[in-house]
Amino acid sequence: MSESSETNNLPGRNRRRFPGISSRAYEHPADRSALVALRKLTGFDTVFKALSGLLPERSLRLLFLSDSVRVSDEQFSHLNDMLRDACYILDLEKVPAMYVTQDPQPNAMCIGLDAPLIVVTTGLVELLDEEEMRAVVGHEVGHALSGHAVYRTILLFLTNLAVRIAWIPLGNLAIMAIVTALREWFRKSELSADRAGLLVGQDLRASMRGLMKIAGGNHLHEMNVDAFLKQAEEYEAAGDLRDSVLKILNVLPRSHPFTTVRAAELKKWEASRDYQRIMDGHYPRRSEDKDTSVTDAWKDSANHYAQTVKTSKDPLMRLLNDITSGAGDVGGKLRDRFTGSQSSTQTQTPPQDSPPSPSEGSED
Repeated sequence: MSESSETNNLPGRNRRRFPGISSRAYEHPADRSALVALRKLTGFDTVFKALSGLLPERSLRLLFLSDSVRVSDEQFSHLNDMLRDACYILDLEKVPAMYVTQDPQPNAMCIGLDAPLIVVTTGLVELLDEEEMRAVVGHEVGHALSGHAVYRTILLFLTNLAVRIAWIPLGNLAIMAIVTALREWFRKSELSADRAGLLVGQDLRASMRGLMKIAGGNHLHEMNVDAFLKQAEEYEAAGDLRDSVLKILNVLPRSHPFTTVRAAELKKWEASRDYQRIMDGHYPRRSEDKDTSVTDAWKDSANHYAQTVKTSKDPLMRLLNDITSGAGDVGGKLRDRFTGSQSSTQTQTPPQDSPPSPSEGSED
């Protein structure tokens, strides 16, 4: 595709706006259920209440004010325009403060207890083009609208605290239990924020390009979206149960899901009826949030996980589906999934009253 046609196809100036949109419209079911599970974690309420009063938020804001560049009409004005545009599209009344901080690592975050503040690194600003950056800004505004900033701030603080008290065995174990739960929730919240970024940018290709650049750097001429998405399929279906366990261990220390997984999830949502309904103006409003049923939210999450297990190609998910569907020879399936063998699923005993003919036997 030529550069001129690519530019002409940008959604830039005709993006839809979503007045009064609730974060429920784009939140991933796994995000909601993980947050509920986090709040039920023993000791979390105590830690949360204590830290809410102790965290040095004023110090945090002063740090960025003194040692980063605040986005405004005078500084990084193009980012300021994107920020205001994203808040306008998602109808976020109060525009968060936004800072650019010197760091070659491409990253962005939305933090804060009393009010959200957005931080993007110079590595990210230099890596992404305008439409890719627009999706990232929308992503962070989505975090702000969903109220994720509070939990993200606590995660940052507890992660640093765990390092400092690592020499206290019991104290460190207690903190790490909450950190692990927070990370699990935050990984799921990233899927929600990716959706918010797509609602703001309204250009799936730009969102995909941004994720590809975060994974492979500024070498788009060497990358292909379809091939990138195939990596996600290969990652999900690869190997046996040992690989499933390794996937879990690999992702545990991470704050973000793997980029190929994020790309696949976002593409799936963009093709869904839910996304199209939002684009047509049919979405839940914030004015209705107080009447939202917690039970219905749980049902949505449960249905999502049931469908995920049913359709997943991951060896562990396939085994869980076999177990829940009442498949026989669970022990044999478990052994085969760990070893990569499929012999138990392929071997069938022929009916005793009608042995196979030679021709039938030769087809095997």
